Amino acid sequence: MPKILQHTGGDAVEVILADHRWFEEALRELRDETSDRAAVLADLATVLVAHAEAEESKVYPALRRTNAIDEEEVEHSEHEHDEGNEALLALLEVDDPASEEFSEKEHELSEALSHHLDEEERDVLNPARTDVDEEVRRQLGAEFAAERARLIDEDCGRIENVRRIVKEAEARRKS
Repeated sequence: MPKILQHTGGDAVEVILADHRWFEEALRELRDETSDRAAVLADLATVLVAHAEAEESKVYPALRRTNAIDEEEVEHSEHEHDEGNEALLALLEVDDPASEEFSEKEHELSEALSHHLDEEERDVLNPARTDVDEEVRRQLGAEFAAERARLIDEDCGRIENVRRIVKEAEARRKS
């Protein structure tokens, strides 16, 4: 099982990319029927929620202020986080990690997450590299890492919290 990365800072782009590679490894572990799928899922849920929440509260607003990305890109990325959270919740609600249902829901999460990682790396992180000063990216990396660590310490990936996040996203969409 991949060990949860504990970032202390650095260039925000590199810190986010390290999480992306970690997600890919965790998804590979979830597909492996011989792995401890429940433990991998618990770690993935925690890191995925912490990562997305820290991006939305620290990274996206800063990139928007520097005009590296526009409001439409922020909204699109947040929408993809919502879709990922919905897929994550569906997987967390499967009782048997050895079941076909678990495999199906893991596939749905994998597709949603892979799509988001690809788009974010192209449409958010590339402009961050080229349009944001290195010192700003380092400061942003420290802020992202601190918020991510705080959320991990709060066990933000527990199913009750994921349900709350999904419910709040549904309410935002209706308003």
